[in-house]
Amino acid sequence: MNPYILSPLLFGLGLGTTITFASSHWLLAWMGLEMNTLAIIPLMAQHHHPRAVEATTKYFLTQATGAAMLLFASTSNAWLSGQWDIQQMSHPLPITLVTLALALKVGLAPLHSWLPEVLQGLDLTTGLILSTWQKLAPFALLLQIQPANSTLLIALGLASTLVGGWGGLNQTQLRKILAYSSIAHLGWMVLVMQFSPSLTVLALLTYLIMTFTTFLVFKLNNSTNINTLATSWAKAPVLTSLTPLVLLSLGGLPPLTGFMPKWLILQELTKQDLAATATLAALTALLSLYFYLRLSYAMALTMSPNNTAGTTPWRLSSLQATMPLTISTTATLFLLPLTPAAVALLMT
Repeated sequence: MNPYILSPLLFGLGLGTTITFASSHWLLAWMGLEMNTLAIIPLMAQHHHPRAVEATTKYFLTQATGAAMLLFASTSNAWLSGQWDIQQMSHPLPITLVTLALALKVGLAPLHSWLPEVLQGLDLTTGLILSTWQKLAPFALLLQIQPANSTLLIALGLASTLVGGWGGLNQTQLRKILAYSSIAHLGWMVLVMQFSPSLTVLALLTYLIMTFTTFLVFKLNNSTNINTLATSWAKAPVLTSLTPLVLLSLGGLPPLTGFMPKWLILQELTKQDLAATATLAALTALLSLYFYLRLSYAMALTMSPNNTAGTTPWRLSSLQATMPLTISTTATLFLLPLTPAAVALLMT
C-alpha cells in the first residue's frame, strides 16, 4: 500500500483508540470506536481478493451492529438516569446492553462467529492488528463500566474459553486457529474482570505479547495452514525449535510466560469462592492446549511434504525484520520469574 495512504490510516487507528481511552463521555467513546473501524477497513480490503472483500464486509456489518447497540444503550442510560458519563451507569438494562455490544465488538462467545471467518480472509499483518490493537478500545470501556451483572460476565467468559478450545480442534488453517485462541484468551480475561481489573490488564498484556510473537513466526515462514509449517525447519531451524515453546506458552504451560496470567486468574477465582468456575476454566484450557501441541508437532516433528500429494513450496528467505520477533519471543518465553513483581503491582 502507498505510504501516503497507509500513514493516515494507521494514524486514524491510533487516534480512534486514544480517543476511546481518554473519553469519559459515551458519545466520544463511540466516536473513537467508529474511527477505529473505519480506519482498518481499507487495510483489510487492500488485496482486492474475494475472501478479503467478504471478510471486510462481515467485519463492517458486525462492528456497525455493535456500535449501534452501544449508542442505543448509552442513549437509554441518559434517558433513564440523565447521565452520559461512562462511569456513572447505574441502570442494569443499559449496562447489560453495553456489555453485550462490547462483547460483539471484541468477539466473545456466543457473539464470536464473525471472528474466525474475518481473520481467515485477511493477510497475517492485518490479522495481527485485528487480534491485538483492535481489542484495546472495547476492553478499556469494559474495564471502565465494571458491569455489576457478574453472572453475565462469568457466562460470557466460560462460553468463550469453551468455544475457543472446542472450535480450534478440527481446524487446519492457522488464522482460524489463532482466532479461536484469541476467543479463549479473551474469555479468561472477562472471567476475572469484575474481581481484579488489574489482573485483566496483565492477562491482556501477556496475550498481546504472545499473539504478536505467533503472528510474526507465521509471517516469517509465510505459513497459512498446518502443512506449510513443516517446511520451516529448512528456513529457520533455530526459530523452529523455539516456536513449540511459544505455542506452549500460549497454552499456559509452566515455566513459560503464558502460565502467569492463568495461574493468577485461577487463584483469584478460588479466593472469590468460585472453585467450580476455576476448575471448568482450567479444563477448557486443555482443549486449547491440544491444538497448540498439534501445531508444535506439525512444525518440529514432521518433514514436508508429509503426504504423497504434497508439494514443497519454494524456500525463499524472508525479508522481514527479525529484531521485533527476537524481543517478543524472549518476552513470551522468559517473563514468568517476574510474577512476584506483577503480583506486587496488582496489590498496590
